[in-house]
Amino acid sequence: MTISSSALFLVLALCLNFAAGLAGHGSVRPLDSQEWTLSNEYGNITVPGAFPSHVHLDLLSAGVIEDPLRGFNDINLRWVANQNWTYTSGPLTNLTHDDGLRTWLVFDGLDTFATVKFCGNIVGTTDNQFRRWTFDVTSDLASCRGEPTLSLNFGSAPKIANAKNASQPQPWAEALVAAWTFEVPNRNFVRKQQSDFGWDWSPAFTPAGPWKSGRIVQTRDDKYLYAVDTVVDVYRQGQTNNLAPDQSKPWVLKASIDYLGSLPRGSYIEALIESTSKNPETLFSGKLADVQVSAGSISGSVEIDGARPKLWWPNGMGDQDMHTIQLAVRTSNRSLPLMVSSRRFGFRTILLSTGATSADEVTAGKQPGNDWHFEINGRHFYAKGASLVPPDVFWPRASEKQMSDLFDAVQHQNFNMLRVWSSGSYLPDFIYDMADERGILLWSEFQFGDALYPDDDDFIDNVRQEATENVRRVNHHPSLACWAGGNEIENVVLPIAGVTDKHNLGLYLGQYEHLYIDTLFRVVAANTRSISYTPSSGNNGWSKIDMSLPVPMVQVYENKTVGHIYGDTEHYDYSAASAFDEASYPVGRFAAEFGFHSMPSLQTWRTAIADEDLHFNSSVIVSRNHHYPPGGLVADVSKSLKGMAEMTAAVEMYYPLPNKTDPVDHFGAWCHATQLFQADFYQSQIQFYRRGSGGKERQRGTLFWQLNDVWQAPSWAALEYGGRWKVLPYYIRRGYQNVVASTSWNSVSKNLQVWITSDLWEAVSGQLSMTWVDLQGNRLKDNMGFPQVVNFTVDAIDSIKVYHAALRDFGVPDMDNALLLLSVEAHGRLPNSDVIKTFTHEVSFLPTPPKRAKIAEPGLRLTYDEASRKFTVEATKRFFEDNAFVLLPGQKKEIGFTLQQDNTNGAWVRDVTVTSLWDLNHG
Repeated sequence: MTISSSALFLVLALCLNFAAGLAGHGSVRPLDSQEWTLSNEYGNITVPGAFPSHVHLDLLSAGVIEDPLRGFNDINLRWVANQNWTYTSGPLTNLTHDDGLRTWLVFDGLDTFATVKFCGNIVGTTDNQFRRWTFDVTSDLASCRGEPTLSLNFGSAPKIANAKNASQPQPWAEALVAAWTFEVPNRNFVRKQQSDFGWDWSPAFTPAGPWKSGRIVQTRDDKYLYAVDTVVDVYRQGQTNNLAPDQSKPWVLKASIDYLGSLPRGSYIEALIESTSKNPETLFSGKLADVQVSAGSISGSVEIDGARPKLWWPNGMGDQDMHTIQLAVRTSNRSLPLMVSSRRFGFRTILLSTGATSADEVTAGKQPGNDWHFEINGRHFYAKGASLVPPDVFWPRASEKQMSDLFDAVQHQNFNMLRVWSSGSYLPDFIYDMADERGILLWSEFQFGDALYPDDDDFIDNVRQEATENVRRVNHHPSLACWAGGNEIENVVLPIAGVTDKHNLGLYLGQYEHLYIDTLFRVVAANTRSISYTPSSGNNGWSKIDMSLPVPMVQVYENKTVGHIYGDTEHYDYSAASAFDEASYPVGRFAAEFGFHSMPSLQTWRTAIADEDLHFNSSVIVSRNHHYPPGGLVADVSKSLKGMAEMTAAVEMYYPLPNKTDPVDHFGAWCHATQLFQADFYQSQIQFYRRGSGGKERQRGTLFWQLNDVWQAPSWAALEYGGRWKVLPYYIRRGYQNVVASTSWNSVSKNLQVWITSDLWEAVSGQLSMTWVDLQGNRLKDNMGFPQVVNFTVDAIDSIKVYHAALRDFGVPDMDNALLLLSVEAHGRLPNSDVIKTFTHEVSFLPTPPKRAKIAEPGLRLTYDEASRKFTVEATKRFFEDNAFVLLPGQKKEIGFTLQQDNTNGAWVRDVTVTSLWDLNHG
């Protein structure tokens, strides 16, 4: 029998942990497995508790409250957040009492204001949901009579936020405070998930509880230390934040372990670095160099030949090759290690470039200004994705299955990036693990959004610790794309402040730079050399970086040169009249946010609302529409009705008006119609932004708002709460293909342009077929003067106009009865592949709003094949256009269906229906 060095290392680590638990060298006892009770401050509610959990979840499990997501319960259950709640453990038996042991409480997350008692003694308090909390309870355990217990008393976040506002007056004008109050006020005083206080798509439950795992740790300084976190930073030699690394340089891997206990002098780190392939390759085995010890942390580094490791690439650009590092901290006078830990990581460089465009780029035709693009392993790429909000209003019930299903949807839509939105929460490691495996880059943000924040020393120190812990915690993940300071601070909040309270704008600007540059940028730079930083999601770039300056990143702000292009863009226009006017879309380097709200499907509504309330402007549906936010605890229905009116106007302007005889079916048709508008609107913008890859702006990314939902309500989401797809993801799936055709239409001049866009890294050639048909499926005479086929070659990450025409010059017999079908077939190679692949794409163009199109009943036929588990859709009479595709008469299309959960024993197949645009106002 032979044992590899890695297997021997793992056996050693397992033996160490086993021996530690038995011999009194140390132990780790999860708090998750303890028995817990939950009580309110008045003592009239006591129920079993869970760990991790939120108060609402335990009250729901005990039957004290109804489902918080049903009906008006977001308002009816406000009393829960306005009380204090205590989690109390059962007896913590079998803890070792030994003068040589030190005992610690370790909490990965407490939400948010908790008083921690151990053996009846107050051992600490917490005031930040996003931090890890550790408390030394050695003396408390030694003096404890009987078996110890643990209690966590959580204060009411809304009440504490109000108290902080009253005791810490800020210079902000009242109008500014009102601008960022969505429902529960004063969220910006509290280091808690900001959307817990309400948002324009989220309810305001402001939950409390031990939202992450915890444990009791016992250490012995001379035998066993506890690794709290293991930090891996992989970068090219000489690399610094925000600047392009030299890809010819060797790799540097720096590993750090944050620990509990006291480290003996002369300690060192041994490391084993291997690939995770079927035939693992050892890249390094031995002692790390340059060992440094600081308070609670030991680090070392190793240099690795740059040509040896296989690189990690995002989805669609190559393989997600991963590596492991196994660490053992030792002393020369002891055979067993003091602590062991490991991390999985990837070799890659990732750069967010926001500095000035180079002279060479300008010479090559790029419009001068400041960049906003990503580079992976030295290669520019086009970012495709959306913004991710929390998967649930209660994080403890966000499961791995739920997130795996979400990543399935992300991959099906051809994403390579998600923006982890500020004002939610820092993602747990298991989600970063999934992103590593799926090749989805995570643009990650610190949790600040749409507000000004306090600038006192205590607040800044709290934030500095929060940021340090989270930067170090997730840094080993190759999916980490960048850090952004906050959401919409620079290009939204500061301009509003400049208009609302212009006399104090200098003060607000100073607070902004203190928090987002002097504090957060320094935290990033101090803890990683591999990750870029930008102070805000919307940002015009920097002109200078110098860590010796009081503000180490000099921002461009509004100091723009005429004719130059700066930064990324955001676009929200709720006037349906201009929805498809490309002149209204912003021209920039990167589209970071854009969108329009829609209703969830009838099926999703039914999980939260009774059938009698299923009509468009019912009181419960209007209440759940937070666009526009109520602006306080007393709901302003007129604001919600404004959002409902925007969706109504969009449908009325462009689509056949729903006209069903059954009221519930009628409501369902309206919901579907709002989704059709949303999908068409997003498709129009995505086509526009992607065409910009070949323009002078050299546009390099499109992230729409937003991917997912936290409850059943109108929102911008593509995926409804529960995972059901709206119409939008089907459009995104096509629009995010590698090689796509698109149209640019001027409805006034009747000028039509046809474009081909590619995000491949090499030029690709192919053919575009163009076919005009009427809405009965008959080909139009002479193909409307258009060529049947156009040959094209489009360069790497580029776009080219392949045809243009003024339709009025072609004498179209009836624009309300015409449809252009575009079909692409091209041949080329995916990034990092030697295989020639065929790329296809189909899209259609309707030169008139669908409401005016002469659509006839399509005679749909739906069949299901048990053997293949696929549906076949056939238009027996006419073509139809629905959420996914166009069919001509007699054409059949097979559709697979991914079933995430089946509680019907297969009966769900009988309930599958198919509908068309014609069906909106028939039946």
